Amino acid sequence: MTPLIRSLLPSAALAALTVLVTGCANGTSSVTGASLSSTAPSASVSAASAVPSRSVSATYVPASAQAAPPSTAAAVSATPAQAPVVYLAEGGSVGGTIVHAPACKTGCQLSGDSTAWLFGMTWKTWNSTVAVGTGTEKLDDCTPNCAAGTLHAVPVRVTMSRPVMVCVSGTGKWFWTRLSFIWPDGLPAAFSGGNAPLNPFDYPDITAQAARSCP
Repeated sequence: MTPLIRSLLPSAALAALTVLVTGCANGTSSVTGASLSSTAPSASVSAASAVPSRSVSATYVPASAQAAPPSTAAAVSATPAQAPVVYLAEGGSVGGTIVHAPACKTGCQLSGDSTAWLFGMTWKTWNSTVAVGTGTEKLDDCTPNCAAGTLHAVPVRVTMSRPVMVCVSGTGKWFWTRLSFIWPDGLPAAFSGGNAPLNPFDYPDITAQAARSCP
């Protein structure tokens, strides 16, 4: 072997060793890279298999089918119970016939002397503070007197208000004490001047019986 070849061999071996060491440090050698790539898939598979599949066992329940929270359901059911039911006392007598919506389809007596009635009523509103309805009112013109007078049927819009509680047989019941009327077609000439019906029409006897509580 010539002196030139002997001098080149140590240099070539040193260069190869330097490349190998540098490649290991940088993780770029083909051997090291193959080792990393071969272990990565197995790690990901084992990790995936270690976590239970919850999406398969879970049951989907639509929001519309889910039960409302207890607090919400309690609030909704409690609200109607707090509002009192208010009645119309026919003829202003709490001890007589009392009606609640829907009412007055076949007639409700408003006055104690039978000179005012409601018929065919449709109630747009009837709650604990006001009742509003439309229908027909029959009014006695009391000519020559109320017993021999003529009943006139006129379209009417009625608003009932000012509810009070009255003790009836030891039980508290609520009643309207004021009725206000609008006659969209006006009133017949028989009700002109001093013969015009009271508007609003009050039940002072019911108001006088108002109570805060019942025994």
